Amino acid sequence: MSTDRLPEHEQRILDEMEAALRNDRRLKTRMWFLRARRRVRAVLTHTPRPLTVAFFATVSCTLLVIGIRTSAPGVIWAFAFLWPLTLIGFLRLLCRWTEP
Repeated sequence: MSTDRLPEHEQRILDEMEAALRNDRRLKTRMWFLRARRRVRAVLTHTPRPLTVAFFATVSCTLLVIGIRTSAPGVIWAFAFLWPLTLIGFLRLLCRWTEP
């Protein structure tokens, strides 16, 4: 295989093909979903660090106490968002520590 530049007519055909692919909306959508799926898989396979889970647990407990005392909707929603993340992180750590 040569490393020289393509002949002019082949380069023009290649440029036209690239332009058609850049304008293809379905291809862009499929590529976006593939990248998003790859990001989700990376997040799901990531094992949290113990200090991160401890920090989330501390913040969750603090939000719980503040939410009970003030009944502020923002604090309650913040707790509702953070608590499942804390539990998931703790369970993933527990699974990592108990696997053979």
